[in-house]
Amino acid sequence: MAELQIKHHLDDVDVREVEHLIERVYLADGHRPIDEHRWVDAAHGGRSEFAGLVLTEEGHDHLVAYSQVTRGEQSWAIDLVIDPHHRYDALIIAPRLLGAAVDLIAEEGGGHVHYWVYEPNEAHNRIANLVGLAPGRDLWQMRVPLPLDETTDLVTRPFVPGRDEEAWLAVNNAAFAWHPEQGGWTLDDVRQREAEPWFDPEGFLLHERDGRLAGFCWTKVHEEPPVGEIYVIAVHPDFAGQGLGRALTVAGLAHLAGSTDTGMLYVDADNAPAVKLYEDLGFTVHSTNRAFVGDVKPA
Repeated sequence: MAELQIKHHLDDVDVREVEHLIERVYLADGHRPIDEHRWVDAAHGGRSEFAGLVLTEEGHDHLVAYSQVTRGEQSWAIDLVIDPHHRYDALIIAPRLLGAAVDLIAEEGGGHVHYWVYEPNEAHNRIANLVGLAPGRDLWQMRVPLPLDETTDLVTRPFVPGRDEEAWLAVNNAAFAWHPEQGGWTLDDVRQREAEPWFDPEGFLLHERDGRLAGFCWTKVHEEPPVGEIYVIAVHPDFAGQGLGRALTVAGLAHLAGSTDTGMLYVDADNAPAVKLYEDLGFTVHSTNRAFVGDVKPA
């Protein structure tokens, strides 16, 4: 008999068990099943409106499935992970956890919901439909061979922890005011990333103009597989239209080329200007994450 527990805080044991589940899925599928931003928030105690749904089954010494509910500035996000050895029951497990997640959102007042899946298929469509969600936003992972042929003479400097957080937050939150995940970051969000083992200020490039931070390119190196990611990149709206986005992208990829021969980033499929920029630089679509969306009424 499978038992579902709802937790509003994950302790150290919970975090380890979920990370082991994530690792098993990664080994089976070659990708992480939960967006890193949202998992880091959960692993560090969750936001004020967070719930982890943990499914266990007697006779199994590992989690059968895990789902988490997090509230962003503009919408709720649901993530779901099922152990590869239990996917034969996915059409039972997934609706159970998703239904419980949607009920939690209704109890918290309802709102717009994104349920994220990797490489969507017909089974995902059926599962999402059972809880009233429909295909919505697509997020592409794009990749490019490194080094690029293109170079830039844009002047950048490394991020300085303890000094640059507030200026960075101002640029990030202004540039992503419209974005359901990247907008509305806090100082705690930045410090959590600084505490991650992958954080490297040398790969966090800042560009200043007229005494202000005008834009940045924050990079990250993944060890397995060895891929260099443009983790976050943005230009303050006051400096838009000056070619800084392209120059910062090239600068970030040049930095990553010292560690890997593959560059990677995520971009909304309907962000035509950004997609065109990346295609011009040689990026191609590697995989798709899809958000199934809907509006949950208050309970």
